[in-house]
Amino acid sequence: MKAVVLYEYGGPDKLKYEGVADPVAGEGEVLVRLAATSVNPIDYKLRSGAYKDFMPLTFPWIPGNDIAGLVRQVGPGVDGFAPGDKVMARGTSAYAELAVVRAEELTLVPDGLDLVEAAALPVVTLTGEQLIRRGTGIKAGQTLLVAGAVGSVGRSAVWTAKKAGAIVLAGVRTKQVEEAKGIGADEVIALDDTAAMEKLGFVDAVADTVGGKTAEALIGKVKQGGVFASVLGPPGNAKMNPTVRVVPIQMVADAKTLRSLAEDVAAKRLIIPIDRMVPLEDAGVGQAAAAKGGIGKVLLLA
Repeated sequence: MKAVVLYEYGGPDKLKYEGVADPVAGEGEVLVRLAATSVNPIDYKLRSGAYKDFMPLTFPWIPGNDIAGLVRQVGPGVDGFAPGDKVMARGTSAYAELAVVRAEELTLVPDGLDLVEAAALPVVTLTGEQLIRRGTGIKAGQTLLVAGAVGSVGRSAVWTAKKAGAIVLAGVRTKQVEEAKGIGADEVIALDDTAAMEKLGFVDAVADTVGGKTAEALIGKVKQGGVFASVLGPPGNAKMNPTVRVVPIQMVADAKTLRSLAEDVAAKRLIIPIDRMVPLEDAGVGQAAAAKGGIGKVLLLA
């Protein structure tokens, strides 16, 4: 098969598109012929070496976690899947024509959802859902602010919090305010507007996808006993806010929840924008575009 392979840390040009051995489905595994995968920030941060101190790579390494495609082969001990099934998963080594997935991490693509577009969903929707459910633990009637609400993870967090019955504030940049009015939040706050931040009252929880100075400002807006959950780790001033519980979130595979979120996308209840689709062999170009930020998902067509 063809795959994108990294042999050393560096820029997008270090990604090599070449032939590698086909993977084989073992006990409890399913071999998937990918239709597409997508670019996530973790992909280019690992590639660059930004995370090598705590997430070192073993080379050669095939990037990618989003899988959408057709079942090619079912391994021993697997029930519920058959060759030809349209499936999706949060997996590994997804920048490839073929990938092996644990059967319990795989789910069927719901009717009405395009197989290629399904590749945009696993990482971002599960991360947003878990940021709310596992991170904030928000309850009906409580007030939550989602920082970075128009991003793919942020949109998924807003949707999950609204389903839980929370009052949701979408925190965005001033230039994103109009766009944010269409994602289903109860109110939109411009986080880079000093006056708007000063008017912002205390909230029960913050779901953070931004980090940096914004996160440091927002933790001070959480009520005593409230929660600051983040996919980017604790803000730099976390110790100065001892009454706020800080919860870091690292997404884990969850096939049942992924299926539910995919159904929401298929029904147009949750929208994850797709900016562009590029061939898998142009993964470096796709990563470079995604790394600039401010766009929808970048899909790599296998």
